[in-house]
Amino acid sequence: MVEWCYAHDVAIVPRGGGSGFAGGAVPVEGGVVLSLERMTAVREFEPLLWRMCVEAGVRTSEVRRMARENGLFFPPDPGAAEQSQIGGNVATNAGGPHAFKYGVTGTWVTGIEAVVPPGEAISLGGPIRKDVSGYDVKSLLIGSEGTLGVITAAWLRLLPRPEARLPVVAFHPGVREGCAAIERVLGSGLEPAALEYLDGGTLAAAGSAFPGGVPDGAGFMVLSEADGSVAEAERVQSELGEALGEDALGIHTPGSPREVDELWRWRDGVSIAVTAQRGGKVSEDIVVPIDRLREAIEETLAIGRRHELEACSWGHAGDGNLHSTFLVARDDTAGLARAGSAAEELFELALRLGGSVSGEHGIGSVKRGGLALQSTQATRALHEEIKRAFDPKGLLNPGKKAPAGV
Repeated sequence: MVEWCYAHDVAIVPRGGGSGFAGGAVPVEGGVVLSLERMTAVREFEPLLWRMCVEAGVRTSEVRRMARENGLFFPPDPGAAEQSQIGGNVATNAGGPHAFKYGVTGTWVTGIEAVVPPGEAISLGGPIRKDVSGYDVKSLLIGSEGTLGVITAAWLRLLPRPEARLPVVAFHPGVREGCAAIERVLGSGLEPAALEYLDGGTLAAAGSAFPGGVPDGAGFMVLSEADGSVAEAERVQSELGEALGEDALGIHTPGSPREVDELWRWRDGVSIAVTAQRGGKVSEDIVVPIDRLREAIEETLAIGRRHELEACSWGHAGDGNLHSTFLVARDDTAGLARAGSAAEELFELALRLGGSVSGEHGIGSVKRGGLALQSTQATRALHEEIKRAFDPKGLLNPGKKAPAGV
């Protein structure tokens, strides 16, 4: 397909599960949408060597299930695990709550098979853990959003499954106390598996379904998790409780596997609960240095007020990654326009604070041109040259990622 399209000057838009928030699989300039959903083979699975090779259409949940049933663990946990596919996760370098300790998807990819223009199949890396024999082309394809090649398979490394997962949830009166608690965790030298936050607006939207109940007066939540051996997880859980407990209105520490799973199911539903408030939302995944997190959370609310929009945020506190959100009804044309302007202010805020316009969702079509906002002329030129080297006709997912749309 790639060979035919390239020979006939037809644009190619790779598509996995379509669960991305940035519209990376939307054909904004026409062409052929190349679905990878039927590429579902598990080519190799070697539990004793902690690795597998899967095709691009294998779902995230399937990889995690296979690992779990063999006493192993695939750490990346982007949302929509039942719909998202490994090829798309690699193409966007997807993150998730446990990226704080374990890193994003690319951290766990040791090899890639891809098709690049004019239709050549290439293999980079493989079942090996180290390879410095040439340029790191594999890492160029990871996170490239289908603009450099079509990822068809990936080698993934796994870990032994942690014996225990022990969350600690702390409720605080507001942003100041909550962000101070997050900084105490980091300053203590602890390394939780996850370190999440919900601000007051998000807690108001999703808190009624929280397992265990939300204390009166709570305006900020910090959700952390200790994992490892039973002894290690218990020790870290106790220390997390001490660090987060100062100024807290309440602490929730689920212990049984059922309770832990229930907590994370609730966390997975936060975005849906927020959307349900007005029927729609505009949400951007900006990222800032951790010491500017409080400022970014507070300024998100201020931007919303300036545009007469209800605003909130939640996200991966340990990574400084906010899902800053403006609530709006889907049929409110004026509100959607104001939300678009508010999003532009968010990007400016992220850059002013030393951050980035995207922490994990990518650029796609929603943030078209976003990369140019944070790039120097020299950096833009490098991106453009890389794009031309892989895709001289500019037919792979055109209008995405590259700042000049080459």
